[in-house]
Amino acid sequence: MISSVQNVSNLSMTRALGAVDTENSASSSAAATMPGTAGAANGVSFASVMGNMASDAVSSLKGAESMSFAGIKGTATTREVVDSMLQAEQTLQTAIAIRDKVVSAFLEVTKMQM
Repeated sequence: MISSVQNVSNLSMTRALGAVDTENSASSSAAATMPGTAGAANGVSFASVMGNMASDAVSSLKGAESMSFAGIKGTATTREVVDSMLQAEQTLQTAIAIRDKVVSAFLEVTKMQM
């Protein structure tokens, strides 16, 4: 799951560096190195990254469930089932940690005075 986030950030930075003009190299390179502007310039938004992570988490959990059914049927080995379940557990813990951070950030924003 974390590698998915790193892959997305690497892609957005690579695309931003490919769009750098030779005329505006000083201002464009400064904008390309900032993490927020690199993704925004190429259409990669926070919502799309979170959506992709959520769909990856769901597919990982469904894969673990199907692997456990395969283990019950006897078509999968114990090691495959355990590996799948451990990966699903790690994915779930990551999703819970991200949810907690988002809720915490939301609560901090709601406490701000206007």
